[in-house]
Amino acid sequence: MALAEVLRDHGDRLRTEQLVTVIEAASDCAAHCEACADACLEEGDPSLTRCIRSDLDCADVCHATAKVVGRAGASGAPWLELVEVCAQACASCAEECEQHADHHDHCRACAEACRRCEQACRDLLATVA
Repeated sequence: MALAEVLRDHGDRLRTEQLVTVIEAASDCAAHCEACADACLEEGDPSLTRCIRSDLDCADVCHATAKVVGRAGASGAPWLELVEVCAQACASCAEECEQHADHHDHCRACAEACRRCEQACRDLLATVA
């Protein structure tokens, strides 16, 4: 059974396709952030410390968002705030990774995943506002 079908079974009147998009984008972003942090550590470059921290923070927020959005209820109160935090974390991480993207492919890929997740979160928030 596809995730969208499972979410439709909740009975809430939510845009399940957008919820799925956020869940998938957040999960993908978390994986990219964790891989980027690991690659930055392998670089051994102290100038990447902020990037590593940003990657790890963003990964944690994205993991939490993917989990909570999968349980989203119609009221939306707590999960809407988390989606906003996720968008902000992704924007911040993307900005940091973009500073290193010319020299590190993992940072470029991470920034792109962060921007996709940020956009998915913003699109969802726009439909429930």
